[in-house]
Amino acid sequence: MTAHAIRVLPPVHDARDALVDLLVDSVEHGASVNFVWPMTRAKAEHWWDGALASHLHGERLVLIAELDGRIEGTVQVIFAPQENQIHRAEISKLLVHSSARGRGLGARLLRAAEDEARKAGRSLLVLDTEKDSAGDRLYAREGWIKFGEVPGYAMTADNSMRATCCFFYKTV
Repeated sequence: MTAHAIRVLPPVHDARDALVDLLVDSVEHGASVNFVWPMTRAKAEHWWDGALASHLHGERLVLIAELDGRIEGTVQVIFAPQENQIHRAEISKLLVHSSARGRGLGARLLRAAEDEARKAGRSLLVLDTEKDSAGDRLYAREGWIKFGEVPGYAMTADNSMRATCCFFYKTV
């Protein structure tokens, strides 16, 4: 099987619709990434419009994982804008299409994001995720350090309960 190609999305691209589809699929399959069901295209389009504008302005990097011309994963590196935090970035919206899960793509995307953050001069990375989620387990396996939990921090994707959120950091 051919491996996914992972790259930083160029400033000018035609990936918006595929990224919208990926976000809808991820939330509909339970990803805890700031949205609840029903996950509509309109919500995803609005969110991606802002994120892609931020990418265009250099405030974040959007990485994509492609296989046979199809985007099956993405992750973002969001640069801290504060003058006294130019060494820091947040890893955000690590998404893997439901049909591509369980094959290590999330770990590859995470490592690629870490590499891009390092190249951009960011040495301290932070992120948050739902406790006991696939992300929680992934970040621990990849050497991220859990530094806290907040009970009832955010609603689960199915909007059934407030879940505990775990916060992680890593130096790269």
